[in-house]
Amino acid sequence: MATVEELEEQEKKFFKMRDSLMAEVDKRGLTMRILGAIAFRTHCPKFKHYEYQAGRLLSDIDFAAYSRERKKVEEMFLDLGYEEDKRVKVLFEGKRYIFYNPEGIHSDVFFDKLEMCHDVNFIGRLEIDYPTISLADLFFEKVQIVKINEKDLIDTAVLLREHEVGPSDKETINSDYIATVLSRDWGFWKTTTMNLDKLEKYTLAADFLKEEDKKDIIDKINKLRKAIDEKPKTFKWRMRARIGEKKKWYRDVEEVER
Repeated sequence: MATVEELEEQEKKFFKMRDSLMAEVDKRGLTMRILGAIAFRTHCPKFKHYEYQAGRLLSDIDFAAYSRERKKVEEMFLDLGYEEDKRVKVLFEGKRYIFYNPEGIHSDVFFDKLEMCHDVNFIGRLEIDYPTISLADLFFEKVQIVKINEKDLIDTAVLLREHEVGPSDKETINSDYIATVLSRDWGFWKTTTMNLDKLEKYTLAADFLKEEDKKDIIDKINKLRKAIDEKPKTFKWRMRARIGEKKKWYRDVEEVER
């Protein structure tokens, strides 16, 4: 496993790339926001040291953008000397692009929504925060993963430790928005609640977390559970709940071979 010093050096390199890309985004007037591991590091400066202790490596810099700016986004990366993966462009019908910089580090760009095990909608939401997607959408990015792994649990635990949970987007994980989205989609609700249970178990077992941090994260998990449970569910949600697990409630997602 990489040392803390090596991980900090790697982060400096990726942050420099992040800043350079966002400067270009701003210069061109594009509405692009960072997601993925870099977004969690960016938005969690106080507690990101737990990422180092857990050996969390960085591998890419990913973005959300609006499809109306698709051509301009493509032009930006090509002007910067990135190579485009044309196969991905065709495979995902323009909903997702991948670009590689001269060092081989790639950037995924997801247009309008993240389509994985469940959909995370970005339409009308990219303006909420900067330079990353909103905290609620960062939360959704992780908990929509049916086969959630350790690195995703680490990111989510750090996100909860760093930020309050409440009915706002201002430096807060918006529990009202999360509960509203899940009240309409039983499948997404199912996966999210399963992953909150996994996150609680992971947090309690994590030897790199202090007891006060564990308590804080668990308290916030319970606040989210309460908000989700108390939100009235739609007719569509209730009808799908009757079928339950007898019918698959998520998409299978295959990694893009690079």
